[in-house]
Amino acid sequence: MVSLMINGTEHTVDVDPDMPLLWVIRDVLGMTGTKFGCGLAVCGACTVHMDGFPIRSCQTPVSTVEGASITTVEGLDDPVAQAVQDAWVELDVPQCGYCQSGQVMSAVSLLRDIPSPTDEDIDAMMSGNICRCATYHRIRAAVHAAADKLEG
Repeated sequence: MVSLMINGTEHTVDVDPDMPLLWVIRDVLGMTGTKFGCGLAVCGACTVHMDGFPIRSCQTPVSTVEGASITTVEGLDDPVAQAVQDAWVELDVPQCGYCQSGQVMSAVSLLRDIPSPTDEDIDAMMSGNICRCATYHRIRAAVHAAADKLEG
């Protein structure tokens, strides 16, 4: 049994301690916003926050997050997250949309750490998130738009 705090709710799950957090989130708990992309922690589709820091859930054994606070895209609920989500919609960022939950999770983390990021800050933080549709210019513009909304 592993006890987890996900999106502010405690969950006790009877799973192998080595099971990746991604599969617990998606298959055991039914929160499908976090996506499986590569399974190697390089594409960023599976990004969640652990104690506010972005991690790749596909390669994180569930036993290593016991006692931590995990946030998935479904659990984002502060002004920074709202600004990012609004900017994503206003600028029509997604094309296919598959990578977008991971992109949003990384963008939220960036803006929490750096409220007025430069292009270089955005590129550095978002470089771990791959978009097969290459919407990188819209992602960067949306991060800037969210930052502007938060300042204003």
